[in-house]
Order: sequence, then C-alpha cells, then structure tokens
Amino acid sequence: MDLIKLGWNSFFEEHFIEYGNNGLEAGRVIAEHKHMYKVATEYGEMQAEISGKLRYQSEEQGSFPAVGDWVSLSIRASEGSATIHGILPRRSKFSRKSPGQPAKEQIVASNVDTVFLVCSLNKDFNLRRLERYLILAWESGANPVIVLSKADLCDELEDRMSEIEGIAIGVPVHIVSAVAGTGISELNQYLCEGNAVALIGSSGVGKSTLINHLIGNEVMKTKEIRETDDRGKHTSSHRELFVLPSGGMIIDTPGMREIQLWDGREGISDAFIDIDNLARNCSFKNCKHHHEPGCAVKQAIADGTLPEDRYNSYTKLQREIRFIELKRHSVTKKEPSKTKKSSSPRQKNYLGSL
Repeated sequence: MDLIKLGWNSFFEEHFIEYGNNGLEAGRVIAEHKHMYKVATEYGEMQAEISGKLRYQSEEQGSFPAVGDWVSLSIRASEGSATIHGILPRRSKFSRKSPGQPAKEQIVASNVDTVFLVCSLNKDFNLRRLERYLILAWESGANPVIVLSKADLCDELEDRMSEIEGIAIGVPVHIVSAVAGTGISELNQYLCEGNAVALIGSSGVGKSTLINHLIGNEVMKTKEIRETDDRGKHTSSHRELFVLPSGGMIIDTPGMREIQLWDGREGISDAFIDIDNLARNCSFKNCKHHHEPGCAVKQAIADGTLPEDRYNSYTKLQREIRFIELKRHSVTKKEPSKTKKSSSPRQKNYLGSL
C-alpha cells in the first residue's frame, strides 16, 4: 500500500527516523478491536498487537494506539501479522472522557484533518449536544464541519439553519439527504487524497448510510430508528478507517449518545466565541456576568441578542471542564508510585533499549 495515500508526510517521516534506523516499519492503524488492531502497511493490511513494553507504557500513560495513529512495527509479512512498538506523535486527536472512568481520556480518532459532526434533522435534533461536539472538535486540532442529515424529514429547515448559525459561528454547514440523494457530493471537497475525516454523531443520525454513499458500496450495515423518538441503535461496534475512491479517508465511530468533555479550555473559547467577544466589552476584566454593573453579556441576554439557554449551556460546560480538571489533578496526586516508577530502567523509551 502507498503510505503517502494514507496520509504519510514529512511530519511523520521526521518522527520515524530513529524507529527506521532500528529496523522497524511504519503503518497506520485502520481498525481497533479491544487492543487488537488492523494496520495498513507497505506490505498490505496486517493484524497487529502491541508489544509488552508498549502495553506497560500505555497503561502508565493512559494512551493506547487509536484508529488513525501512525505506529512503528516489526512485521511478519509471511504470517500477515505485526507487533506495534511505538506510537508516533499525533497531529490531531478527537477525544472525550472515557465513560465510567473518573479521569481517563478516550481517543476516538487521531491524525484527522476534518471532523464531520453529523446531526439528524428529525426529533433527535439537539443544539446543546452539538455545542459539546463543537468544543471537542475545536480542541482536537482538526476543522469541524456540520453535516445535517435526513433533510427529507424536516419541515422547518430554515429555522434549524438559523439555530445552528447562532451556535456554530464560522463553521461550514452541509445539508444532506440519503433518500433524496442530495448534498452528499458537496462533502467530497474534504476528502481529497491523503486527507482523513472522522464522523462523529449519535446513533441513528445516518453515519453508516453516509459512508455507504461516499464509498459507492454498502460496506456498512444500517438499522431502522425508533419511531417514538427518532433515536437509533448502535450500528458500528468499533472504529474503522476506510479509503474512499477519491483517495480520501473516512473514520467511522460508534454512536455517542452522551459525550463528556475531556480537555476543552481552548475548544470552549472557539465554540462560544460570541460570548467571549461580548465579555471583552464588560466594564470589568474579571466580570463574572452575575450582578456586576456594565456587564455586556447580561445586557445581551436582556435585549435578546444572546439566548439565555446558550449562556446557561456555556456556564454549565465551563463547570464541567473545571470538574474534570480537578479530577485529573486529584488522580495524579494519588499516584506517586507511578511517578517514582517512571525513572526506572523499565520506563525508558523503547528506542533506547533497541
């Protein structure tokens, strides 16, 4: 396989030099199944597992390989298998707080250029959920694009567009309908050769159907949604990267009903740039937007230029980010033994032991 068509470039080449000098090969993770991986290499696709040393380091650092990662491999071409020894630095990563874990990061997709935030225009349409997606998309380092699916089911398209324009300032928005076959071709501009796009959205929004249309073949199974609330069941059970006929790549992810923030300090500023701009006009630099005189944010709420529910969402998400930061700090303070272990010979970088 041609690694350049899979997104290999000078950035990864530079960080791979030492690995290459030690006889390892490069590959990209294209599927993950509970710490078993499928990787694309110059020798074709391989089944791969991580080495013992990398597993130890990953458990300590909380960072296992993710779909989209570039990795260093020892390859057994005759067996169609490989061992992953290292993860190259990521240019971007879309991550969230791991479900059920107080302070663990879950990387959904890495090294993507664009994130398609897929929202259906049916009863499941939710502005507050979209705000969360936008924060994590901006935080990832990739460019967010909103894809509104199932346009054939919406009789209030202008109202929906107006609502989205109010919370997604400067973000491209595309309206698509798989049933009518409209709007999908417009997405090809983001899928040129070597570029990777991650699809993020709840179950039932039409991600699998969208992938089938972009590939031109039914590679993904689809399921009906419930009529009562227009919510869908999980179609995708794992993350996987597909190479499209255009040469671009698309990463499918399981539907996420609840998406908790991980590290959203910068992302929240980009997602709520309208509120940040208003705050600059407050009379006091440290204005809390409560009862201070000359508060531009409260004035905007009073005169209707800033919806109160958007401001309430902003403050709620800020509290959530602070809470996660406190949890992470607390966990770090409780793990002095891991800090001590990090200086032992077992914790030395893999390259140093080759």
